[in-house]
Order: sequence, then C-alpha cells, then structure tokens
Amino acid sequence: MIRPSRGLVLAALALTAACATTPPITGDPAVTVTAIAETPPVGTAREDAADDPAFWRNPANPAASLVVGTDKKGGLYVYDLTGAQKSFLAAPGLNNVDLIELPDGRVLVVASDRSDLANVQLFLATLDTATGRLAPAGKILVGPGEGYGICMVNPAGAGGIVAFSAPKAGTIYKTIITEAGGRFTGTTTVLAQVPTQVEGCIADPRTGTLYIGEEDFGIWAIDMTSGAKRKVASVDNKVLVADVEGLAIAPEGTDGGYLVASSQGDNAYAVFRLPDMTPVGRFRIAAGTFGSVEETDGIELDNRDFGPDFAGGLFAAQDGMNAPKAQNFKFVRWQDVLAALGERK
Repeated sequence: MIRPSRGLVLAALALTAACATTPPITGDPAVTVTAIAETPPVGTAREDAADDPAFWRNPANPAASLVVGTDKKGGLYVYDLTGAQKSFLAAPGLNNVDLIELPDGRVLVVASDRSDLANVQLFLATLDTATGRLAPAGKILVGPGEGYGICMVNPAGAGGIVAFSAPKAGTIYKTIITEAGGRFTGTTTVLAQVPTQVEGCIADPRTGTLYIGEEDFGIWAIDMTSGAKRKVASVDNKVLVADVEGLAIAPEGTDGGYLVASSQGDNAYAVFRLPDMTPVGRFRIAAGTFGSVEETDGIELDNRDFGPDFAGGLFAAQDGMNAPKAQNFKFVRWQDVLAALGERK
C-alpha cells in the first residue's frame, strides 16, 4: 500500500482549510418590518453606489417633504415621499449627505466629497424646496484624509452651522460654516481621534453629543465642544455585527429617544434608548410590497409627522443589494419599527 508523504498530506489539509467558507455571523434575533415606498434604482448599475439619505421636512405640508440621497459614483438625487425622483445633480465622488435649514428658509445640503482622496472636502448645494432642485454652492476644504462620514448641527450660540467630518482614518473634524456675500466658507479644527476606520455620524444638539460609528469596533459618544470621548456600544456580534455603518436619531424630550445603527454584517439595525444607550432590540426590513434590504450603508430617521403615510415618523435605508436592479433607498414607517420592538402599543 502506497502512503502519501507527510508533505502532501499537510498540503492537502492546508488547501482544504483555505477553501472552507466561514459561516456569516448572525447577531441576536431581529423583528421584521416592511417598506411602504422605495426610490428608483440609482443611475450607477452593478456597483456599490447608493449610500446615504437625508430628510427635509415641510412644516406646512409634511407629506410634501423631500429626501436627498447620494449616488457616490454619480451625484445627488432628490425624491418625494412616494420615492419618485424629483431631480438629480451630477457630482461624482460624493459619499454621505446631510442638510439643514438656514435662518432665511433656504436649505443647505452638504455632502462628503471623495473626488480628492487625499483631502477631506465638503460639497455644498442649496435645495429649492418648491421644485426639489439642487444648485451647487461651492466646496470647503477641511483637511487631510479621505472624506467619508458627514453630519451637521446648528447649536445655539455656535455662530454658524457646525459640520462634523469623519474621514476613513478616524480623525474627526469640526467645521464652522458661515456665509458672507452669498459665499459659504468654513473654519476647521480637529475635534477627536478614534483608532480605526469610521463613517456613521449623527449629532445631538440637546446634549452636545456627537455619535460616531467605528466600523469594526462600535459607537463613540464625543463631546461636541471638548472632544472628550467614550465608547457607548461595542461590536459584540449580538447587538452589533461589523460593519457599523449609518447612524440616526429619534429625539424625545430633553435627552431621550432612540439611536439606530446599521449592523451591516448581518443586515439588521440595532436600536438603543437614549440617553444611556440601553439596547432595545434589533429589526430587519423584510420583503413585502417591496423587496428586503441588505448591506445597508446610510440611514436616516425623523420621528415627527410626515403626513398620512408616515404620521409617526420616517425611517429610510440604503439597500445595498436590490437585485436584479441597481441599489436604491427604501422608506419604512417608524411607528412600525417601534410596534415590532414592543415600544408602542
């Protein structure tokens, strides 16, 4: 009987181990909800393109509110609450997006600009809320790094809008945006540093807290003034499965409400109760009238009234799959999420 050499046996075992597939990590059980609207696929097909949504709420007619979403290969889309496209502004290289209403009623849209991978930039546009069209409003150079996460806030006494940038390398920039003579400019300082790659970003002006998602490790709470930071949730493969991607907030009262994080690694969303970041539960967007949602990057949440279809608030998520079509965004009733989690009767 001819026996194989020890070297051949070891080589075969190594090849078998290399070819074995590691089963995907699945966190704690998640309840399910379904989307009631979706946008058309973004224009960039067969690529990782759609990324992040932001809401403008129409106070006079909440059902006429608008959603801005990024195609990071193409530019910025504007949608209505049925998901129908209102407009498109070509601007390749944009990643995350946020918007804020100016004192004069105009809406400023700011997106992280990755067209220069060596320097973080902010791409600015103004949103005509009557037509749903965007007009370019310049760029602001922030500092070294590759632009990624972005969020904004207009805290009392800030002297301008505050934009927080979270480039890949973990440096957190704070930029004060002001306008003079119709031109937007920015003054930037470094607020904090986290160890590894970040993206998700949401600011809570009630408590002066900036929440940052460190993709492989968890969520940080950072003081928006001092930069002091503390880890408030960890990737534990139970509540959060890496990557931690988009972050969104539903404020209630002086410091309560919910923070939601995209647990991208197992196609779920983790919900925490503020102010203590107590885990509430997890949910997924399952197939219904529209398809299920997987591999979510950006999310957005607003718990105010958005008209008859979203009277209890609106949650939007980027769908990283959406096969056989290109990626898109799906809209969910926030009250459906709370009911599924047992938070509302």
